[in-house]
Amino acid sequence: MSYSKDTLLKATQILEARRSKAQSIQTARHAEVTAKVPAIVEYETKLSQTGLAVIKALGMGKEDAQNYIERLAQINGEIQALIKSALKENGYAENYLDIPYTCKKCEDTGFVEGYACECRTELLKTIAKESLASVSQSADCTFENFMLEYYPLPADDATGVSAQKRMAEVLEYCKCYAEDFGAHSDSLYMHGATGLGKTHLSLAIANVVAENGFKVIYDTAQNILSSLEREKFSYGNNGEREKEILDCDLLIIDDLGSEFTTQFTVAAVYNIINTRLNRSKPVIISTNLTKNELEAKYTQRVTSRIIGGYVSLLFLGKDIRQIKNNY
Repeated sequence: MSYSKDTLLKATQILEARRSKAQSIQTARHAEVTAKVPAIVEYETKLSQTGLAVIKALGMGKEDAQNYIERLAQINGEIQALIKSALKENGYAENYLDIPYTCKKCEDTGFVEGYACECRTELLKTIAKESLASVSQSADCTFENFMLEYYPLPADDATGVSAQKRMAEVLEYCKCYAEDFGAHSDSLYMHGATGLGKTHLSLAIANVVAENGFKVIYDTAQNILSSLEREKFSYGNNGEREKEILDCDLLIIDDLGSEFTTQFTVAAVYNIINTRLNRSKPVIISTNLTKNELEAKYTQRVTSRIIGGYVSLLFLGKDIRQIKNNY
């Protein structure tokens, strides 16, 4: 699984903030309790002394050290019991002086014995989904609210195909694709007229894939290409945006063909498609353009890679937006 530097940094900052807050709370509680129950300070001093005694035990012979440490552990346990009893007698919970970490397992460090803690993994997923939502309406686009009843059931006169049955197949394929997604899954070419649910299903896929811990970049073709162009011609360009786009687990380019065409955009589209195809990294492209329109806009080199290397999902029906507006 891969995440952007921004996502990793944000997760680190959140964990550090959690840890700092927990320690501050414990410091305030300790000051409060020791002012009210001075005996606890004496107990804590004795605990510190047993800790120093353990260090002293390391200079003893093996058998003597073991017996001594066992005795110290017993004393330590007795002192801790006295602290808990004193807290309880004065109206506090027995664990009131424990540091209230959000995650007890890793103590808000994000790692346990060198391995990522479950809390860090979940935090990264949450940040990634929030990032996805910041550039789209991903929260509103799920497989569950993709409404097949908006698609005509009778077979179309021109194609002889029922749009509703066809879209039921597309929906099922997208569900399976999202659930089974891996770093080398197929690329998808979602095409058809405007307003048929291409963006909805690509975002539904993005939600599930991001939830499963994969790095997803979703944006319109216009925004992606504009960000690459700004980076290309900016002072001190380090290629960070281009690297993210080429290296992420799943790249979703929405509404390809809607952007203003320049020599730069054509070259950038070719580089994205060709590089990720060579690296077996999946891309989902949605477009309202036909094959001939794609070829006219991006040249045959680009179109052949999409048509030949992507799974084609043709969307049928009538503009859903117009149908909804008439309800």
